Amino acid sequence: MRPEMPYPLDQAIVRSGGLDTLLRDLTDRAVEAVPGCAACSITVRRGDRLLTLAGSGTLPSGLDLRQYENGTGPCVTAAETETEQYAPDLAVETRWPAYTRYALSVGVRCVLAVPLAVEGDTGAALNFYGVEPGVLGTARDRARAFAARTAEAVDVALRVERERADATDVRTALLSRSVIDQAIGILMAQERVSARIALERLRRISQHTNTKLRDLATDLVSRVSGDGRPPSRGR
Repeated sequence: MRPEMPYPLDQAIVRSGGLDTLLRDLTDRAVEAVPGCAACSITVRRGDRLLTLAGSGTLPSGLDLRQYENGTGPCVTAAETETEQYAPDLAVETRWPAYTRYALSVGVRCVLAVPLAVEGDTGAALNFYGVEPGVLGTARDRARAFAARTAEAVDVALRVERERADATDVRTALLSRSVIDQAIGILMAQERVSARIALERLRRISQHTNTKLRDLATDLVSRVSGDGRPPSRGR
Protein backbone atom coordinates (compact mmCIF):
# COMPACT_ATOMS: atom_id res chain seq x y z
CA MET A 1 0.00 0.00 0.00
CA ARG A 2 1.31 3.46 -0.86
CA PRO A 3 1.91 5.91 1.99
CA GLU A 4 -0.96 8.35 2.42
CA MET A 5 0.83 11.64 3.09
CA PRO A 6 4.59 10.95 3.36
CA TYR A 7 5.56 14.61 2.92
CA PRO A 8 4.00 18.05 3.53
CA LEU A 9 1.06 19.04 1.37
CA ASP A 10 2.96 21.69 -0.59
CA GLN A 11 5.57 19.08 -1.56
CA ALA A 12 2.81 16.62 -2.41
CA ILE A 13 1.27 19.16 -4.78
CA VAL A 14 4.59 19.69 -6.56
CA ARG A 15 5.33 15.96 -6.81
CA SER A 16 1.84 15.14 -8.12
CA GLY A 17 1.83 17.83 -10.80
CA GLY A 18 -0.89 20.08 -9.38
CA LEU A 19 -3.91 20.13 -7.09
CA ASP A 20 -6.28 18.40 -9.51
CA THR A 21 -3.87 15.52 -9.93
CA LEU A 22 -3.26 15.36 -6.19
CA LEU A 23 -6.98 15.15 -5.39
CA ARG A 24 -7.55 12.41 -7.95
CA ASP A 25 -4.58 10.57 -6.54
CA LEU A 26 -6.01 10.85 -3.03
CA THR A 27 -9.27 9.22 -4.09
CA ASP A 28 -7.31 6.39 -5.71
CA ARG A 29 -5.31 6.00 -2.50
CA ALA A 30 -8.53 5.81 -0.50
CA VAL A 31 -9.55 2.76 -2.51
CA GLU A 32 -6.26 1.13 -1.48
CA ALA A 33 -6.18 2.40 2.10
CA VAL A 34 -9.75 1.68 3.25
CA PRO A 35 -10.70 -2.02 3.32
CA GLY A 36 -13.84 -2.75 1.32
CA CYS A 37 -13.69 0.53 -0.63
CA ALA A 38 -14.19 -0.04 -4.36
CA ALA A 39 -14.52 3.62 -5.39
CA CYS A 40 -14.14 7.05 -3.79
CA SER A 41 -15.09 10.65 -4.58
CA ILE A 42 -14.93 14.14 -3.09
CA THR A 43 -18.15 16.18 -2.96
CA VAL A 44 -18.01 19.96 -2.42
CA ARG A 45 -20.49 22.80 -2.55
CA ARG A 46 -19.56 25.54 -4.98
CA GLY A 47 -21.98 28.43 -4.88
CA ASP A 48 -25.49 27.03 -4.79
CA ARG A 49 -24.70 23.57 -6.15
CA LEU A 50 -22.83 20.41 -5.24
CA LEU A 51 -20.28 18.82 -7.53
CA THR A 52 -17.61 16.13 -7.52
CA LEU A 53 -14.21 17.75 -7.12
CA ALA A 54 -12.35 14.49 -7.82
CA GLY A 55 -13.07 10.79 -8.15
CA SER A 56 -11.11 7.56 -8.30
CA GLY A 57 -10.66 5.82 -11.61
CA THR A 58 -13.05 3.15 -10.41
CA LEU A 59 -15.95 5.57 -9.77
CA PRO A 60 -19.03 4.65 -11.87
CA SER A 61 -20.17 7.50 -14.09
CA GLY A 62 -23.21 9.29 -12.69
CA LEU A 63 -22.97 7.81 -9.19
CA ASP A 64 -22.59 11.23 -7.54
CA LEU A 65 -24.43 13.20 -10.21
CA ARG A 66 -27.69 11.37 -9.54
CA GLN A 67 -27.54 12.58 -5.95
CA TYR A 68 -26.96 16.19 -6.97
CA GLU A 69 -29.80 16.05 -9.50
CA ASN A 70 -32.20 14.61 -6.95
CA GLY A 71 -30.92 16.79 -4.12
CA THR A 72 -30.74 13.75 -1.88
CA GLY A 73 -28.35 10.93 -1.08
CA PRO A 74 -25.67 10.04 1.46
CA CYS A 75 -23.04 12.37 -0.03
CA VAL A 76 -25.48 15.28 -0.22
CA THR A 77 -26.66 14.74 3.35
CA ALA A 78 -23.12 14.43 4.71
CA ALA A 79 -21.96 17.62 2.95
CA GLU A 80 -25.01 19.68 3.90
CA THR A 81 -25.47 18.51 7.49
CA GLU A 82 -21.82 17.79 8.38
CA THR A 83 -23.02 14.43 9.68
CA GLU A 84 -21.52 11.09 8.70
CA GLN A 85 -23.84 8.92 6.63
CA TYR A 86 -23.53 5.15 6.46
CA ALA A 87 -25.72 2.82 4.44
CA PRO A 88 -24.51 -0.75 5.07
CA ASP A 89 -26.86 -2.28 2.51
CA LEU A 90 -28.59 -0.20 -0.15
CA ALA A 91 -30.84 -3.16 -0.95
CA VAL A 92 -32.75 -2.45 2.28
CA GLU A 93 -32.01 1.29 2.58
CA THR A 94 -35.10 3.56 2.71
CA ARG A 95 -33.65 7.07 3.15
CA TRP A 96 -32.84 7.84 -0.49
CA PRO A 97 -35.05 5.66 -2.70
CA ALA A 98 -34.37 7.40 -6.04
CA TYR A 99 -30.62 7.34 -5.55
CA THR A 100 -30.60 3.84 -4.09
CA ARG A 101 -32.15 2.35 -7.21
CA TYR A 102 -29.47 3.85 -9.41
CA ALA A 103 -26.59 2.89 -7.11
CA LEU A 104 -27.77 -0.72 -7.03
CA SER A 105 -28.03 -0.73 -10.83
CA VAL A 106 -24.29 0.04 -11.10
CA GLY A 107 -23.29 -2.54 -8.50
CA VAL A 108 -22.94 -0.42 -5.35
CA ARG A 109 -24.31 -2.02 -2.18
CA CYS A 110 -22.64 -0.03 0.61
CA VAL A 111 -21.93 3.71 1.01
CA LEU A 112 -20.06 5.71 3.65
CA ALA A 113 -19.99 9.52 3.34
CA VAL A 114 -17.72 11.34 5.79
CA PRO A 115 -18.05 15.15 6.09
CA LEU A 116 -14.87 17.16 5.51
CA ALA A 117 -13.95 20.10 7.72
CA VAL A 118 -13.21 22.93 5.28
CA GLU A 119 -13.04 26.70 5.72
CA GLY A 120 -16.05 28.93 5.17
CA ASP A 121 -19.59 27.81 4.49
CA THR A 122 -18.62 25.27 1.86
CA GLY A 123 -20.00 21.81 2.56
CA ALA A 124 -17.84 18.85 1.60
CA ALA A 125 -17.68 15.09 2.03
CA LEU A 126 -15.42 12.16 1.20
CA ASN A 127 -17.48 9.30 -0.19
CA PHE A 128 -16.57 5.62 -0.02
CA TYR A 129 -18.40 2.98 -2.08
CA GLY A 130 -18.44 -0.78 -1.60
CA VAL A 131 -19.82 -3.56 -3.79
CA GLU A 132 -20.75 -5.93 -0.95
CA PRO A 133 -23.23 -5.24 1.88
CA GLY A 134 -21.64 -4.14 5.15
CA VAL A 135 -18.17 -4.20 3.64
CA LEU A 136 -17.24 -0.73 4.95
CA GLY A 137 -18.50 -1.24 8.49
CA THR A 138 -15.21 -2.30 10.07
CA ALA A 139 -13.24 0.34 8.16
CA ARG A 140 -15.10 3.43 9.34
CA ASP A 141 -12.32 4.59 11.69
CA ARG A 142 -9.75 4.28 8.91
CA ALA A 143 -12.08 6.13 6.53
CA ARG A 144 -12.47 8.98 9.04
CA ALA A 145 -8.70 9.23 9.49
CA PHE A 146 -8.21 9.35 5.73
CA ALA A 147 -10.93 12.00 5.44
CA ALA A 148 -9.21 14.17 8.04
CA ARG A 149 -6.03 14.19 5.94
CA THR A 150 -7.96 14.73 2.71
CA ALA A 151 -9.72 17.78 4.18
CA GLU A 152 -6.44 19.71 4.15
CA ALA A 153 -5.94 19.12 0.44
CA VAL A 154 -9.55 20.06 -0.35
CA ASP A 155 -9.15 23.23 1.72
CA VAL A 156 -6.06 24.17 -0.28
CA ALA A 157 -7.83 23.45 -3.58
CA LEU A 158 -10.80 25.65 -2.67
CA ARG A 159 -8.55 28.43 -1.37
CA VAL A 160 -6.44 28.40 -4.55
CA GLU A 161 -9.61 28.53 -6.63
CA ARG A 162 -10.90 31.54 -4.67
CA GLU A 163 -7.55 33.33 -4.96
CA ARG A 164 -7.45 32.74 -8.72
CA ALA A 165 -10.96 34.14 -9.08
CA ASP A 166 -10.06 37.18 -6.97
CA ALA A 167 -6.88 37.73 -9.00
CA THR A 168 -8.87 37.58 -12.23
CA ASP A 169 -11.34 40.14 -10.89
CA VAL A 170 -8.51 42.44 -9.86
CA ARG A 171 -6.78 42.14 -13.25
CA THR A 172 -10.05 42.87 -15.04
CA ALA A 173 -10.67 45.93 -12.87
CA LEU A 174 -7.14 47.23 -13.41
CA LEU A 175 -7.33 46.74 -17.17
CA SER A 176 -10.69 48.50 -17.28
CA ARG A 177 -9.38 51.42 -15.23
CA SER A 178 -6.31 51.67 -17.45
CA VAL A 179 -8.19 51.83 -20.75
CA ILE A 180 -10.73 54.31 -19.35
CA ASP A 181 -7.87 56.55 -18.18
CA GLN A 182 -6.35 56.35 -21.67
CA ALA A 183 -9.68 57.33 -23.26
CA ILE A 184 -10.02 60.26 -20.86
CA GLY A 185 -6.52 61.41 -21.82
CA ILE A 186 -7.39 61.21 -25.51
CA LEU A 187 -10.51 63.38 -25.09
CA MET A 188 -8.59 65.85 -22.94
CA ALA A 189 -5.99 66.26 -25.68
CA GLN A 190 -8.43 66.31 -28.60
CA GLU A 191 -11.07 68.62 -27.12
CA ARG A 192 -8.97 70.52 -24.58
CA VAL A 193 -11.23 69.72 -21.62
CA SER A 194 -10.56 68.67 -18.05
CA ALA A 195 -10.45 65.02 -16.90
CA ARG A 196 -13.80 65.46 -15.13
CA ILE A 197 -15.54 66.75 -18.26
CA ALA A 198 -13.93 64.05 -20.41
CA LEU A 199 -15.19 61.33 -18.06
CA GLU A 200 -18.68 62.84 -17.95
CA ARG A 201 -18.74 62.90 -21.75
CA LEU A 202 -17.74 59.26 -21.95
CA ARG A 203 -20.44 58.33 -19.44
CA ARG A 204 -23.14 60.18 -21.39
CA ILE A 205 -22.16 58.42 -24.62
CA SER A 206 -22.07 55.10 -22.78
CA GLN A 207 -25.63 55.60 -21.49
CA HIS A 208 -26.93 56.94 -24.81
CA THR A 209 -25.53 54.03 -26.84
CA ASN A 210 -26.13 51.39 -24.14
CA THR A 211 -22.44 50.49 -24.31
CA LYS A 212 -20.29 49.58 -21.32
CA LEU A 213 -17.92 52.38 -20.40
CA ARG A 214 -14.96 50.00 -20.63
CA ASP A 215 -15.95 48.87 -24.14
CA LEU A 216 -16.51 52.45 -25.26
CA ALA A 217 -13.09 53.45 -23.94
CA THR A 218 -11.45 50.43 -25.58
CA ASP A 219 -13.02 51.35 -28.91
CA LEU A 220 -11.81 54.95 -28.69
CA VAL A 221 -8.27 53.93 -27.75
CA SER A 222 -8.21 51.37 -30.58
CA ARG A 223 -9.33 53.90 -33.19
CA VAL A 224 -6.73 56.43 -32.09
CA SER A 225 -3.99 53.81 -32.06
CA GLY A 226 -5.00 52.84 -35.63
CA ASP A 227 -5.68 49.14 -35.21
CA GLY A 228 -8.49 49.26 -37.75
CA ARG A 229 -11.48 48.77 -35.46
CA PRO A 230 -14.64 50.61 -36.56
CA PRO A 231 -15.75 53.57 -34.46
CA SER A 232 -18.48 53.25 -31.84
CA ARG A 233 -21.89 54.70 -32.59
CA GLY A 234 -22.64 57.81 -30.59
CA ARG A 235 -19.39 59.64 -31.30
